Amino acid sequence: MYQRQLNFGEAVQRAVTVNYCNFQGRASRSEYWWFALFCFIVGAVISALFFWSETMETIVSGIFSLALLLPSLGLAVRRLHDTGRSGWWIFINLIPFLGTLVYLYFVVQPSQPVPNQWGGVPNLVQQ
Repeated sequence: MYQRQLNFGEAVQRAVTVNYCNFQGRASRSEYWWFALFCFIVGAVISALFFWSETMETIVSGIFSLALLLPSLGLAVRRLHDTGRSGWWIFINLIPFLGTLVYLYFVVQPSQPVPNQWGGVPNLVQQ
C-alpha cells in the first residue's frame, strides 16, 4: 500500500467540487499544496489583468477570495487532521508572524501513515 499523490487538476477539482465545504476527514500534502498553487496563480492572473485599475483588481480579487473561502478553510482543516492535529489549530494564524510559521510547519509535515481519529489515510492505493 502507498499514498498516491494527486496532480494539479485532481487537487483543484476535489477542493472546489467534492469537498467544497467539507471539514471532515483528511487531505494529503499534494492536495493542499496544489490548491495553494492554484490560488496563487489565479491571484497573479487577476493582478496582471487588472493592473490598470486598482479598484477593479480589488473587486475581482475579493470575489475570487470569497468564492474560495470555504474550500480553503475546509482543506486547511482536513490537512491539519491529516497530520494528527485538530482543525482548531488553524486559529494559530491569528498570532502575527510566529503563528504563521507554526501553521506552516504543521502543513508541511508528512501524512500520518495510519488511520487516525479523523479518518483513513487519504489517497491510499492497494497494490
